[in-house]
Amino acid sequence: MSNHIADMMFSKYIFIIGANPAVNHPVSMVHILRAKEAGAKIVVVDPHFSKTAAKADEYHRIRSGTDIALVYGMLHHIIKNDLHDKKFLQERIYGYEEIIKEAMKMTPEEASNITGIPADTIRHIAEDMAKAKPASLIWNQGLTQHTVGTSNTRIMPILQMFLGNMGKNGGGVNILRGHDNVQGSSDMAANPDVLPGYYALNEASWRHFAKHWYVEYEWLLSRFKDKKMMESSGYAHSTWKFGVLEPENAANNGDTMLRALVVIGTGMTSVSLLDLQKKAMDKLELVVFIDPYVNDLAIYSDRDNDLFLLPAASQMESSGSVAATNRSYQWRSKVMEPLFECKEDQEILFEFAKRFGFLEEYQRSLYEIAKKDGRSEFIWPEDATTELTQSIRSIGLQGMSPKRLKAHQENWHMFDKVTLEGKGPFKGEYYGLPWPCWSDKHPGTPVFYNDTIPVMRGGMGFRVNWGDTSPDGKSMFSARSLPSSKIAGHPPVSAANAESLGLKLSAEEKKAVEGSTYALGFGNNILAEKALEAGLCPYGNGRARAVVWNWYDKIPLHREPIHSVRGDLVDKYPNFPDKPNHFRANIKYRSRQIEKDWVKEFPINMLSGRLVSHMGTGTETRSAKYLAEVHSEMFVEIHPDKAFELGIKDGDMVWVYGTMDTRALIKAKLSYRVDVNSVWMPQNFSGLDQGQSRLDKYPEGTAAYAIGESANMISSYGFDYNTACPETKCGLCRIEKA
Repeated sequence: MSNHIADMMFSKYIFIIGANPAVNHPVSMVHILRAKEAGAKIVVVDPHFSKTAAKADEYHRIRSGTDIALVYGMLHHIIKNDLHDKKFLQERIYGYEEIIKEAMKMTPEEASNITGIPADTIRHIAEDMAKAKPASLIWNQGLTQHTVGTSNTRIMPILQMFLGNMGKNGGGVNILRGHDNVQGSSDMAANPDVLPGYYALNEASWRHFAKHWYVEYEWLLSRFKDKKMMESSGYAHSTWKFGVLEPENAANNGDTMLRALVVIGTGMTSVSLLDLQKKAMDKLELVVFIDPYVNDLAIYSDRDNDLFLLPAASQMESSGSVAATNRSYQWRSKVMEPLFECKEDQEILFEFAKRFGFLEEYQRSLYEIAKKDGRSEFIWPEDATTELTQSIRSIGLQGMSPKRLKAHQENWHMFDKVTLEGKGPFKGEYYGLPWPCWSDKHPGTPVFYNDTIPVMRGGMGFRVNWGDTSPDGKSMFSARSLPSSKIAGHPPVSAANAESLGLKLSAEEKKAVEGSTYALGFGNNILAEKALEAGLCPYGNGRARAVVWNWYDKIPLHREPIHSVRGDLVDKYPNFPDKPNHFRANIKYRSRQIEKDWVKEFPINMLSGRLVSHMGTGTETRSAKYLAEVHSEMFVEIHPDKAFELGIKDGDMVWVYGTMDTRALIKAKLSYRVDVNSVWMPQNFSGLDQGQSRLDKYPEGTAAYAIGESANMISSYGFDYNTACPETKCGLCRIEKA
């Protein structure tokens, strides 16, 4: 999220696409509505008429999976009518010329043919958004859960850069997470292709963390089969099942199939192809779930041994820092001690490490931090927070000490609710110290990429992470400088270039930082602090890449979904080629798309989303009787005309057949919230398996009050080409009356 939730008060136009904050992020919706009261225009683009759409000034229905075509259609009109910010592009963006070429191919008429939005409406949206200064852009999983999800999340910032809305209050791109620590789990390496802080899986990164963890790099290496595996992406949440079910994937996994699964803190039924997850789980030698509630996937298992449910403490029974959707870290205090046999996460993981024989190495950094403070025992989670803030320098967590975070938590009233700025003893700081927060004197960064303010007020350019020049020899440095600096674009700060950037280091300091960079250092924060003194951003001041030269699609391109309701377009806009070893699984794309004429057998577009009364998979909320009463059963929204065609009445039970030879028994709900050729269903239910109840699989006293079919039992095959995020936001189905 480039800005923050309250920052929308500065917006004149809020463009919401692939998101439903009224349901998924109600707190943000309050700020959006306040912005509307202050004069902002709210425009929602979505295949489904959502609760957010009901509060918008304008709603436009789009065919799911066609967001890129819409933006290119808008850019076509913006560029043709000279509504783009040429100065911003020339000074701060690399490769924007290629975007212009692609946009000129996508007329509003062609974009209309693909998206279903009238051409004049596309022109109208483009003009209104271009003339509103500034405009904010919001998205969520409606944009990410596609084979082109990464391209979707590239085209939206590109649109904002063409309009000059990046780095401005009231502008930016704002991804609203629906849980209090989704950002934090991402920062701490929940993704299988990075280390904490998004450090790459390479030797330099591993050696960096080895120092901060007080272990030898060679010891870390010994925990892996070989160096290749140490530096390879792991299985993703969406691909692990293929490591159990498809022998060909053993070659991607050190020549072995997956044999065990340990799940901690994630809703497994939120991922597509639930039937395959069930088959894989039953084939494993060992399955362990660590959760305050019974993880939904567990009750789909038919195994009668070697499946364990370990009761974990809830957030009320633990403490520590959590990261909000705007990158700010907040301290959470323990309300009560864990009940019954529940244990906090670290206790369970410490016990695992002990049984595996590396507890001493696992805890060593904590004891070293305690020793520096004159203690013989570490304090959890304070010392763990200190360790991560000292080691994660890539995104600038150095300034987020437990002391500062606790002080902010205890003094909420000292911060402005709109700007996040502090007063009194907190003057000059922003609430939660949103990263990057480069030092204990840095205020945090509430708005990314604002190069019109000094770095010590949260100013920054775009990150330089792609080298000094592009493959075609163009500079990757910005043509602009921060107002506090005498230097324009520059590379990331390192010991090797410090003097050339005007940083003055004593002989002692030079020795202390020898061989290090702003991100790869140990024991001091000298380079980052010297950069701040000179008015430089430690990670450099570069150009954003509109062209990503090392990816298959160097610029975002419209590609039809694998299971497209528009079979006539799949050859004109084909999906990606098949991708081997994609998070250790061989994934099909184009071969699956042309395997058959899918739309003949499955003629209806299938959409899914959330209910405001249930969070995530509904594991917790369906176990709360009052929330379960609000939405007590699974349903599928069908347009009345389609229902009439199929002989279905409101309240009828229907079979929804998916493209993976699965089906679900669901109650029909006639609704104009979907178009005539689409259906929509919530993703918050589980407990029924293709018409059969699984209530008997819950341990005594743990069954949810409300159960239903999981939408992911019938979701279609498909994964993002870069992240393997499952394509759950568009697919195909067939509906028959039960």
